[in-house]
Amino acid sequence: MTEPHQNLDLVTLEHPTRESWRWQLQNSVRSVADLRRALDLTAEELAGAERAERGGFPFAIPPYYLALCDKSDPSCPIRRQVVPHAAEGQPTQGDLRDPLGEEAHEVAPDLIQRYPDRALLLVSDRCAVYCRFCTRSRMVGAGGGPRSIARLEPAFAYLAAHPEVSDVIVSGGDPLIMATPRLAAILARLREIPSVQTLRLATRVPVVLPQRITAELVEALRPYHPIWVMTHFNHPNEVTPEASQACQRLADAGFPVMNHTVLLRGINDDAACLATLFRELVRNRVRPYYLLQADPVSGTGHLRTPLRTGVEIMRQLQGKLSGIALPKLIVDTPGGHGKVPVSPDFVIGSSPGATRFLAPNGVEVDYIDP
Repeated sequence: MTEPHQNLDLVTLEHPTRESWRWQLQNSVRSVADLRRALDLTAEELAGAERAERGGFPFAIPPYYLALCDKSDPSCPIRRQVVPHAAEGQPTQGDLRDPLGEEAHEVAPDLIQRYPDRALLLVSDRCAVYCRFCTRSRMVGAGGGPRSIARLEPAFAYLAAHPEVSDVIVSGGDPLIMATPRLAAILARLREIPSVQTLRLATRVPVVLPQRITAELVEALRPYHPIWVMTHFNHPNEVTPEASQACQRLADAGFPVMNHTVLLRGINDDAACLATLFRELVRNRVRPYYLLQADPVSGTGHLRTPLRTGVEIMRQLQGKLSGIALPKLIVDTPGGHGKVPVSPDFVIGSSPGATRFLAPNGVEVDYIDP
């Protein structure tokens, strides 16, 4: 198996320190031996890690994020997101290799278009952390590395020829572990296409590698605004002082930060846990945008929740959180047919000209049409 960060396209520092994002990547845990030294693995975790090392979906955990894991508790919500498990090898009903139908919607190499007005540009297959619920586990960490401008030219040509595409999501892999000049060159090339109005960076770096959000990075990317940062905080334990500082630095530089929380069994499938997370995010100027029903990726059945769990959580949160802290519950329909919102039904009855609601405080209220 190719090491996920072998031959990284990074600028080398003479003396990288622990506070450096490059040091963090270079010292990530990527082997079973290192993982066993860091954590007291269960038999199921050890089997999962050995399977990954033999050629399955790889794992990599920077020291910063590893330090958030409980060494002895396998139910730790951070640990369960990143440590392989034997259950990844057990098929579950509904599993799909490519749940969002991205391969069927690839309109140019590394460019996916599932909606009329937006497209997804995959600029790398590498991440700082390989989340065990990853939608693109079929290709992430496969060893291809960052995409060159030359390789992406067919994608740029497609975007130029299709001016209806005004919004481009730059993803992968994680674009923010690329060298800054390489990422800036990709954004500059996209900005040469007049019809591309908005850029989005899809990244978990503010969560798992906040050291990467440097003044150098935000200054290099600022000329290509408007750029929105789409990130993935899944648990309150991830909102550390370092992560908060990273989010605030982005916001101060004019990057709106939106959060996709993936609903995960035994990790955050609890209304109180999510209420704490969403309040913390808003305090750090991060907008809770989506609560995502986990995609039915092969090997993730042990982490997915029934849909009714998310609906009940949203029912409990309605009226308890400010509107700016309340995300939409979203299902990305299997097969690549697009996202749909799902919400509790607060309508309990209707008659001509009147609708009866069950308000969040439990009171039944009639709304009378004019």
